[in-house]
Parts: sequence; structure tokens; C-alpha cells
Amino acid sequence: MAKSILLLSDTHGYIDEKILKWASKADEIWHAGDIGDHKVCDALAEIKPLRAVYGNIDGHELRSEFPLNQRFTLEGVDVWMTHIGGYPNRYSRDVKDKIKENPPKLFISGHSHILKVMNDKKLGLLHMNPGAIGIHGFHVKRTMLKFILDDGKIKDLEVIDFGNRGKSATS
Repeated sequence: MAKSILLLSDTHGYIDEKILKWASKADEIWHAGDIGDHKVCDALAEIKPLRAVYGNIDGHELRSEFPLNQRFTLEGVDVWMTHIGGYPNRYSRDVKDKIKENPPKLFISGHSHILKVMNDKKLGLLHMNPGAIGIHGFHVKRTMLKFILDDGKIKDLEVIDFGNRGKSATS
């Protein structure tokens, strides 16, 4: 049975009704780190199942609840999620060798605050970084990703663009 995923990152302690509205439309919510405050996780997990990793700004409480890396299979898709992972041809030092030895089908990272979706043709994987949805940081645009996992396929990818920081989402 297909699963709808909302992927976000770099909330830095910020959550609002517009984010929660999108979360309610997904089957699962994935947070790629820099959560910033436990209230973010609580609000998301109240709506739908939450999978998350901690990021470099996250304190002891979040680090004790969430792992640095999550690797799991859902709807036939092997997923690896981490906060500081880099991207194709520029993977982080901590990830580079492991990802080459056993590449997932979907590799997710956050940290850069830059929305990026790209294929790694050498390793046969899809890389996703949802950008940042929080209001703190150096990013201009606030973004998230929504997609479907179905029978080993990643499909119906949608960029959710909240516009420039301080403005609201269009839908």
C-alpha cells in the first residue's frame, strides 16, 4: 500500500499551523534534523507517525530520543536519513565510504538549508534535501518535500514552497 511522506528539515524550534496542515495530509512525517525544540516533534507526532534524526544544533534530549542516522525500508524503498550527509559527488566524510559500500535507494540529508533533489547515477540512488522550513538561518526560501513511496518506487514528488521567510505558504 502506497505511503505519502512529508519530508522537512531545519525547523530550528519553529512550527506553525501551515506546517501542521501539510503534515496532516501525509501518512508519515520525516524530519532530517536540526529540530531545535521538542515541541516541534511533539506537534508533528501528534498528527502522524514521525521518523527523525538529530542535527548539529540539537541538544541532549533530542539526541537521546532520535539517532544520528536512520536506515529503514518502507514500501520496498531502502531509505537512509541523516542530517549532515552532503550530496552526490560531495558526500560528507562520515557518510562517503558507507554509502559507497551499501547505497540506499533514497538518501536524505538536511543541514544546508538548500532544497536539492538529484540522482546519483554512480550509486543508483536519489538524494533529497528538503531545504529549511524554519524561520531561523541563512536561507531565503522556506521549503519542504512531499512524495509517495509505492512498491519500490519514489513518485509524485512535490516541492512545498512557503516563499521567503516571513511570508506564508501559497496553499
